[in-house]
Amino acid sequence: MRSVQVVRLDGPAAVEVRDVPEPQRRADEVLIEVRAAGVNFPDVLRSKGLYQYKSDLPFVLGSEVAGVVREAPDGSPLTPGQRVVAFSDTGAFAEVVAVGADHVLPLPDEVSFAAGACLPMNYLTAHFALLVRGHLQAGQTVLVHGAAGGVGTACIQLAAALGARVVAVVSTAEKAEVARAAGAHETVLADGFRDAVKSLTAGAGVDLVVDPVGGDRFTDSLRCLAPAGRLLVIGFTAGEIPTVRVNRLLLNNIDVVGVGWGAYALARPGYLAEQWAALEPHLRSGALDPVISETFPLVQAADALARLDERKVTGKVVLETS
Repeated sequence: MRSVQVVRLDGPAAVEVRDVPEPQRRADEVLIEVRAAGVNFPDVLRSKGLYQYKSDLPFVLGSEVAGVVREAPDGSPLTPGQRVVAFSDTGAFAEVVAVGADHVLPLPDEVSFAAGACLPMNYLTAHFALLVRGHLQAGQTVLVHGAAGGVGTACIQLAAALGARVVAVVSTAEKAEVARAAGAHETVLADGFRDAVKSLTAGAGVDLVVDPVGGDRFTDSLRCLAPAGRLLVIGFTAGEIPTVRVNRLLLNNIDVVGVGWGAYALARPGYLAEQWAALEPHLRSGALDPVISETFPLVQAADALARLDERKVTGKVVLETS
């Protein structure tokens, strides 16, 4: 089979598409024929050896996949030929992948393989962030940073589907269009967003800030919060990890909340299936519809990774095997 391998830690241009033997399924794994794979920023970091988890060279990139079950464990509810999505540590950028059965979820017929490959990481993170860590309620106002990115658009769509008002923070007019298409009710530019949010909310502030960016926006994000508001720390795509003066939390009874979906979900058997069941009605209705920036064939994986590395992506980038 063809697979996208990291053979040296020199970034996207150094990955190679190689013919390798198909993986052998262990007893607790599902063998999946890959139709599409989601490309994520950690894949770029892995290609440079900068990700927090290291793999021995050479290794196959990719952690999000949509495809068709070829083989499943005895007694599994999954059956050969069934459409599924899955996530794994590595191995998704290939024509066949073996994934632990607990990490494989049924893909509704209404959702394409390309869209399905965008779902596991971002939308399960969005669900965990907004509901478990953020305690979002219908009628509340959510401010989303990085609103044209994969996590940002997922949070916009889910928050809107749950009855929240969504204000998207973007850096350009083009990205504002992406955020509005994803369901944002209002958009504001990152430059001066604090004053814009104050105006939009008549000085009341927002109930929830979703922050996958970090960097120098952090303090103004805190200042955007209404009393008892929550700032959700999801990532640091700006590169800088901000610090917080805790007196700000005390003065307005606000919270800074860490969002580590993987650490939480993978330690709780059955939790992923619960999350998926909660998302499924919104998937079937079309309320959750991943924003796909570009699709590439598997053999152009280096180009797909480079797009992320150059920060030229809105929504998600997808690899397709055929």
